[in-house]
Amino acid sequence: MSQYHKVISTMRILTVEDEPSISNFIRDGLEEEGFAVDVADNGKKGLQLALDNLEEYDVILLDWMLPGMSGIEICRNIRLENKVVPIIFLTAKDTVDDVVFGLESGANDYIRKPFSFEELLARIRVLMRKNETQSTIFSAGDIVLNIEKHTVTKKENQIELTQKEFSLLEYFLRNKGKVCRRTRIIEEVWDIHFDYDNSVIDVYINSLRKKLDEVGKPSLITTVRGVGYKIDTDE
Repeated sequence: MSQYHKVISTMRILTVEDEPSISNFIRDGLEEEGFAVDVADNGKKGLQLALDNLEEYDVILLDWMLPGMSGIEICRNIRLENKVVPIIFLTAKDTVDDVVFGLESGANDYIRKPFSFEELLARIRVLMRKNETQSTIFSAGDIVLNIEKHTVTKKENQIELTQKEFSLLEYFLRNKGKVCRRTRIIEEVWDIHFDYDNSVIDVYINSLRKKLDEVGKPSLITTVRGVGYKIDTDE
């Protein structure tokens, strides 16, 4: 695992920015929002981090002008390996031609410096939602969840879940391999954004385990003590 991966979170973002004041501003703000943030201060390091962890990053933030390799070059190299991960350019270049050039290089969005953190956060969340909608089937082991059909099967046998159980399982599967913090689960699955007794999560976790797990075998949903829950990636 990269030395830059410092915190556990449901969502992971790579920031490639050579100006410390800007990268610190982005990292501190995103970590407060519950994201894990990796930072690279030059182009070559940024590309290496990106290629080493492409399946883990939910969004990549790229400065245009970087030492070692430009953001444009990084973006093009990433797109050769991954067509899905959202990429946002952060740059002082602001002509129409610059915007078009950046987007045609493979970026999904473009934010002109200086920018507010609220704008950046909103753009990130929009792209993550768009990226999530591209997948409608999620799986772990013998469990398959189909969003379009609203079904959950185990070894092709359908399992009946309540609406909230289905939403909770979907959230875990969308974040397979990542730790899902209890506070984020309440926000994302229950849409509650204030101090709330999240012990209700335990009730639904126990119910899901009874319906999904096999006697004598490890649970599909693992408890990460003091943090939350996760579904491990398939071996």
